[in-house]
This record gives sequence, C-alpha cells and structure tokens, in this order.
Amino acid sequence: MALRIIVLEPDEVLHQVAKEVKKITPNVQKLLTDMAETMYKAEGVGLAAPQIGILKRVIVVDVGDEHGLIELINPEIMSKEGEQFGPEGCLSIPGYRGDVRRAQTVTVKGLDRNGNEVTYTGSDLLARAFQHEIDHLNGVLYTDIAERVYEITPEGEEKE
Repeated sequence: MALRIIVLEPDEVLHQVAKEVKKITPNVQKLLTDMAETMYKAEGVGLAAPQIGILKRVIVVDVGDEHGLIELINPEIMSKEGEQFGPEGCLSIPGYRGDVRRAQTVTVKGLDRNGNEVTYTGSDLLARAFQHEIDHLNGVLYTDIAERVYEITPEGEEKE
C-alpha cells in the first residue's frame, strides 16, 4: 500500500479520457488499494485514477454507508432516475465547491478487483459520488457542469 499524490487542477491529465482496463493484473489491484488509501487519507468519498495521474478507468468510492468501500474497474452508468441539486467538492480542486445537478439514483456496473461483474444502485450521496468519479474518467470536472462555483474558507463557509 502506498499513498499517491493527488493531481490538482489545471493539470491536463484531469481533462483527458481514461483508457479501458483490458486485463486485471496485480498492478491494477495495487492501484485500487493505493487509491483507497489515498482517498481515506485525504478524507474524500471517491477517487478516480486520473486524479493520481493514471489514465485508467478505475474508481474507488466510500460514502460511509452500508456498501463500505466500492472498487470499480471500467464502470458504466446503466440507468439514472430523478434529480438532485447540491454542493460538490473535489480532491483535485481544494478550497472550492460547486452547485451541481445530478441524477438522484443511478445504477452502475463494472468489474471488481477479481474481474467479477458487479452492479450497484445508489441514491443521494452515493449516486453523486458515482457520477462525479465516472465524469473524471471522461475528463469532466464538476466545475465544467456546476451552475455556480465558490471558494470555501478553512471553516467550511462560502466565500464570495
């Protein structure tokens, strides 16, 4: 296990499309482990491989619910329902948040670390995290789709 360095905006890697993982190797499994460790250390709820400079379609998500840590290789959104609107942040854009419109509930499928196909349905924060991280795999940041972006003070308050 190793902590990885989180790439910050405006690094070009954050705006590129990640490549499909063709074969799950020990290196891909180590990547998942390192990503989870890095996400937890940074106190995030999700991390995509491009955020550590690796253009592979790999994400980790843990919103603190009954699912625990979710590791997905080549994730895809299969369905979306409803709408939610609210604040979103990103480990690659520290000190800022944005008001983003997302689907309320999504179903995603992908592969787990052993190559088994898995499907998750999530609502609220889990749905937001899935959509946010999969956007990263497509070179899209929340700031690209936010209706408003604002700075956050160290106390967590909005700063105009």
